[in-house]
Amino acid sequence: MTDTTIAALPASDSASEARFRSEMGQISKQSSVYLAGMLFTTAVGYFFKIYVARMLGAGALGIYALGMTLVGFLGLFNGLGIPQTAVRFVAAYSATRQYDRLHVFLRRAIGVLTALNIVLVIAMIQLGPWLVRRLYHDPELIPYLPLFGAILVVGALGGFFGQVLAGYKDVALRTVITNFIATPVNVLLGLVLLSAGLGLRGYVLAQIASGTVGLCLLLAAAWKLTPLPARHAPAAPVVLETDVYRFSAAVLGVSFLEFLLSQVDKIILGAFSDVQHVGVYAVAVSLVAFVPITLQSVNQIFSPVIADLHARGEHALLNRLFQTATKWIIGFTLPLAFIVMIYSKPLMLLFGSSFEAGWTVLVIGTLGQLVNAGVGSVGYLLLMSGNQIRLVRVQAMMAVLVVALTFALVKPFGISCVACAGAVTNAATNYLCLREVRKALGLSPYNRTYLYLIPPAIATLGVAFLVKFAAAHFQLQWVWIVVALVMSYATFAGLCLLFGLDNDDKMILNAVKSRIRGLVRR
Repeated sequence: MTDTTIAALPASDSASEARFRSEMGQISKQSSVYLAGMLFTTAVGYFFKIYVARMLGAGALGIYALGMTLVGFLGLFNGLGIPQTAVRFVAAYSATRQYDRLHVFLRRAIGVLTALNIVLVIAMIQLGPWLVRRLYHDPELIPYLPLFGAILVVGALGGFFGQVLAGYKDVALRTVITNFIATPVNVLLGLVLLSAGLGLRGYVLAQIASGTVGLCLLLAAAWKLTPLPARHAPAAPVVLETDVYRFSAAVLGVSFLEFLLSQVDKIILGAFSDVQHVGVYAVAVSLVAFVPITLQSVNQIFSPVIADLHARGEHALLNRLFQTATKWIIGFTLPLAFIVMIYSKPLMLLFGSSFEAGWTVLVIGTLGQLVNAGVGSVGYLLLMSGNQIRLVRVQAMMAVLVVALTFALVKPFGISCVACAGAVTNAATNYLCLREVRKALGLSPYNRTYLYLIPPAIATLGVAFLVKFAAAHFQLQWVWIVVALVMSYATFAGLCLLFGLDNDDKMILNAVKSRIRGLVRR
């Protein structure tokens, strides 16, 4: 739709169209920066994981994966939902110039997080050995518990200040710090320490050091973005609204259920299997987690947009954004998912021959993530529209399901069926969330324009198989994986352009072109 067409519309329609352009432009701009950071981190991290896997082996990586499950579990309580709460209330207090409340919120949040994490680290060091012996039956993890405690503290404070930057609507700056600075520091230190023969201890120390660097930079950035009046204590006592505590409690509940959904498989696998199987499974799952990267990128900026539009009652505009964003999420996810599934064995073999068994986990997990990407930001739609109870109810049911399935399948069938339990739960969770979104908000991500994705998807799948067949007898499989990925995206994008884009798609495409031209001119 051209500018002249907009000018011919009634004033209300013209304003709505301009608002859609503005919101979609902001989403595409911020999410593209986040996506670029994630792509950089994943590309660098992937090759670094290959190096680490070959240096440490599946056993040491299994110990690391079990240690991170402890960090993840304690991480449920070391934040009390405060970091995610910062996104909403830092933005609200800044926009309404409630600087006294902003100061009190930040001061209390930092104090609570610091004190709570110190207590949890002490608990990990004192009680961790007993838990490791009783649950994991692997005492080799015990000497590393203080190091994992340091990861816990640095991660909690860094995560909080990163969310403060999101509250100030500067996701780009956070991405630069966490992805383009902290990640290279982690890789460089890891290479040095692993080459020096420090093994798993060196790998963990590199994470602590890079996390500390990122924490310091995030703290400095948050201080700089905080308005001057909010940096000083208010003259009179200020009481925070009860909504802060209610929202924080709801987020804590959601976080706990998300932990069960994402970590219970590794915990149960560690209890009933050996650390090598855990290591193989953990590597495969880390690759699967990259599949919905486009969805994650959109969610970073779409979540505050959801809260804004819902509060204004602009459901038609919200639904239009939801449909357009979800279609682009699917379009960017399909080629990547095809490559991950078709080249699952070569991808796992890059980590070493002992990791080949994880290829089935890669295929099954990717199928589950396709459902995740295919329904869009349904979880955030429930959370940011005040329907968090519906989200908690869905996740509670699915937590019971994944625990039951994993317990039933882990001993007789191993890691492949554990992956099946996770994929089934992932798909069911997203389906139920989509149903709740339709009930509560009357929104649906689908329209007729999705049919345009079918021919490009079929052709892309054919290209991916053709490249694999042509490269079957060649060495350096990773080169052909990259070739197949590039050709798949080129095929999908080219055919999408050929079969036609609707007006909203063209608007996004023009916004991206303008952004690229602006960067080139600089």
